[in-house]
Amino acid sequence: MTAYDAIVLAGFGGPEGQDDVIPFLRNVTRGRGIPEERLEEVAKHYRHFDGISPINSQNRVLKASLEAELARRGIDLPVLWGNRNWNPYLRDVIAEAHANGRNRLLAIATSAYSSYSGCRQYREDFAEALAVTGLEGTVHIDKVRQFFDHPGFVTPFITGVRKGLADVAAAIPGIDLVTEVEVLFSTHSIPMTDAAKSGPAERGFGPEGAYAAQHLAVAHAVMAGASVAEPVETPWQLVYQSRSGPPSMPWLEPDINDAIALLPARGIRAVVIVPLGFVSDHMEVMWDLDNEATESAAEHGLFSVRVPTPGVDPAFVSGLIDLVLERLNDAPVAERPALTELGPWYDVCRPGCCENVRLGFKPAVAGMAP
Repeated sequence: MTAYDAIVLAGFGGPEGQDDVIPFLRNVTRGRGIPEERLEEVAKHYRHFDGISPINSQNRVLKASLEAELARRGIDLPVLWGNRNWNPYLRDVIAEAHANGRNRLLAIATSAYSSYSGCRQYREDFAEALAVTGLEGTVHIDKVRQFFDHPGFVTPFITGVRKGLADVAAAIPGIDLVTEVEVLFSTHSIPMTDAAKSGPAERGFGPEGAYAAQHLAVAHAVMAGASVAEPVETPWQLVYQSRSGPPSMPWLEPDINDAIALLPARGIRAVVIVPLGFVSDHMEVMWDLDNEATESAAEHGLFSVRVPTPGVDPAFVSGLIDLVLERLNDAPVAERPALTELGPWYDVCRPGCCENVRLGFKPAVAGMAP
């Protein structure tokens, strides 16, 4: 059992005005040698929304929701919020926590799955924040387990898919939900080299690693209803979005837009788009799915519905606090809920987990060496 002093909600960060966009993108891509003209291309997505990413406002609401749930349960723990790539920066939040006598922190990263960018990079940023503030050995940061198959994360998708299918049926009377509709579970594509290194090597997940395995397992759970709804027989597939690497570097496929283009030939008339890899409706959901994928569906004559992300769904908020209580109470594995056979995942990341092959291992907290 561990007595924590505070919870740290760790976010990705996002610009909050036109002047923030390029500096923010430089932060995100630092060390990768991305040319300015490429940053300007990506900046168009943010400038379309007046340079404002929704992610910061969403995390403010999530922070408030977590505080309310803690108060409802009578748990006296403050919730701090810090970002990897924009204000408020993790380093500043950790320094402020220490100044207020809070030196044992439990982090919740706004990412559910195992990958370099979804887990290890957060852990590296925690370590970097401790180093630049001179608080190594003074402030200790743990992290809740990856929650890809926790009921709090999965249940909102189950509800969303069933509502999405109902919306399709209402919009197209007589449509056959088994032969004329497809569910597209979408997540962020990552380089194949990173995918292969995601999760512990000893689990033997294959060339697409734990990252793909976890998404596939969760998609199965969503379609099966995971004991909270009736299973549905609509066909589905896992697709990817938001690729940003050079054409010479293999990334996980198929891209959602390429997948959509192939559906009419199979007699598909409608798609239900599920942002399975995301916890909130941030830029890559709003642009890549609500704009690009929705336009692709229309261009190919398909009706489309996009399912909500968990956001601040009460089940999701409650589930995150359940994860906090697991650590506070050192709950046995048998008492930790998981809706797939892959979980519950580890509190402490395993050696070599989620290596970035291009960058190598950097210091990271909340895991075993390296």
